[in-house]
Amino acid sequence: MDELKRDNTSKHNNKHEFTPYITSERNIPEFSVRAIILGVILAIVFGAANAYVGLKVGMTVSASIPAAVISMTILRGVLKKGTVLENNMVQTIGSSGESLAAGVIFTIPALIFLGFAPSILEIFIMSALGGCLGILFMIPLRRYLIVREHNTLPYPEGTACAKILVAGEQGGTKALLVLGGALTGGVYKFLLKGLGLWKDEVFCNIKLNQQPLVQSTLSAEVSPVLLGVGYIIGPRIAALMLSGAVLGWFVLIPIIQYIGSGFAEALAPATKPINQLETIELWSFYIRYIGAGAVLLGGIVSLFKALPIIIQSIKQSIKNIIPSSASAGEMRTDRDMPIKYVLLISILVIIATFIYLVVYKNSIGISVSLGMGLISILLIILFGGVFVTVAARIVGIVGSSSSPVSGMTITTLIAISLIFVAFGWTDKSGMLVAMSIGAIVCIAVCMSGDISQDLKTSYLVGATPYKIQIAEFIGVLAPAIVIAGLLLFLSNTGKLGSSELKAPQASLMKMIVEGVFGGHLPWVLILIGAFIGLCVELLGISSLPFAIGLYLPFSLSAPIMIGGIIAWIISLRTKSSENDNERGVLFSSGLVAGDALMSIIIVFLPYIVINTKPISELLNIRGAIHDSGWENLLGFGIFMALAVFLFFIVKTHKNTTPPAAL
Repeated sequence: MDELKRDNTSKHNNKHEFTPYITSERNIPEFSVRAIILGVILAIVFGAANAYVGLKVGMTVSASIPAAVISMTILRGVLKKGTVLENNMVQTIGSSGESLAAGVIFTIPALIFLGFAPSILEIFIMSALGGCLGILFMIPLRRYLIVREHNTLPYPEGTACAKILVAGEQGGTKALLVLGGALTGGVYKFLLKGLGLWKDEVFCNIKLNQQPLVQSTLSAEVSPVLLGVGYIIGPRIAALMLSGAVLGWFVLIPIIQYIGSGFAEALAPATKPINQLETIELWSFYIRYIGAGAVLLGGIVSLFKALPIIIQSIKQSIKNIIPSSASAGEMRTDRDMPIKYVLLISILVIIATFIYLVVYKNSIGISVSLGMGLISILLIILFGGVFVTVAARIVGIVGSSSSPVSGMTITTLIAISLIFVAFGWTDKSGMLVAMSIGAIVCIAVCMSGDISQDLKTSYLVGATPYKIQIAEFIGVLAPAIVIAGLLLFLSNTGKLGSSELKAPQASLMKMIVEGVFGGHLPWVLILIGAFIGLCVELLGISSLPFAIGLYLPFSLSAPIMIGGIIAWIISLRTKSSENDNERGVLFSSGLVAGDALMSIIIVFLPYIVINTKPISELLNIRGAIHDSGWENLLGFGIFMALAVFLFFIVKTHKNTTPPAAL
């Protein structure tokens, strides 16, 4: 399946089990002015667009693949210049804006909802601090997560992005497959969201006649990006995710409803009796907390499993403090930023964070003592280091799109709030500082997911690690000010928190912080989730994919499983050779790219087109479909047609011979 892998014998720590597309002996343009400028422009565009999308629907669109496609189109198509490493540099910088936007919109609006109005400067400071911490934490992890675990962690978006870059370099059939997938995904998304011809989520309510109160919902988001990700990650991980979703939606929700149906009063954290709650409300009030507990347990177990090699990696890096990482004999493709510079920048970031939390906060009327500032720094380092590691491994399993960043942020906020309460910092200032710490950690975690995918892509194509790490800093600082301005604009115009832009994650974060400081957080649900995760681990199964499925809506896991099933069927038909699935991975990567690009374009359509009514509404197409009662069936049928099309794209031809250069 992965044409980029090689199984060469490793004879030294610096000699990988793999030969990249551009070997270490070759030096071609990479960190060029044109690549940096184009990357910064894309980072700003994708950052602003994803900030809006995230506030509206609660999730962002991965920008790595769209950035790579745009880069190839401009550098190679329009300018007739640009190498595969320059294109990789562009997508590295360009995709940073999306990850930064996710961290910002998941947390910083909660400060506004708590009654505090941060300035553009403050939002920029939190964004820059969190982003830089995420990069600094990831640098010593590269050799473990990307190199040592190369054959274990697929990093689906990173691998897909590398394939697109290589396909664009080689042209021919590979480029046509990517282009065909992108066009298919883009047209599908435009018909779905741009014209509104069918629903983007189909569902079927399941009820038992004997117990009419016991019900659940079988649902699926009919999205090309989820189908493509499901194919790329494969059937096993997709099945683990689906099993968690099945437990949540078809075991826990019916149990909660069956037992709680006789309660006349609301059972916290719900605000009304259980027998009055819809299925989605049961998930929102109860299952998400259970899922957060399972993610917490899975993350801790994952961290402990990785700890020995992480320590070894850090020790190896420390040995190179005196001789730089570019010392003689080290391959270009294995040169990280010298650890002495990593330590220096880390110290400067820690000092800047302390000045922000103590000096700046006090200057704007938020009381922060010296002790609170020092404890806050320790908490940022502790939770940032832990969850950056966990998030980087999670996206290696299921990809950035399904990473439960909000679950890890919830855990961080709970722990920080409890510590603040224990120290007696329970006033408004303590609550705002706790939320600010959570925002910095969340941004760092979001950035780590993108950075790890970028490092995977870079490892596959043969980029220079330290140049990529420098590019990540550029990708954080460039879009931060634009995202800050957009967020403040939406707040000042009254759109933030409205029915148009509900900011669901930020609303949940506000509720958690107020819950801990007010003493009414549902600990029982979180502990139940942790013990469920423990049971899965005791069965010898990694609990992280399972926990992710439990935490996320069932509608996300179902289409991912469909993609995984197609990959499984293809593997049976092709006798399991990885290169036999090359066509499917390339076409799936195109689906992801087309869906993502069209999602960004659709965001701007209301500001470009004078009449913003969907064409389907003007023609009364959707109304007729809805009135006929066939809307769910239509959406599911079209999605399954797309899945069948993917199957036949893979089935038609097989390419079992990998490119010679790889």
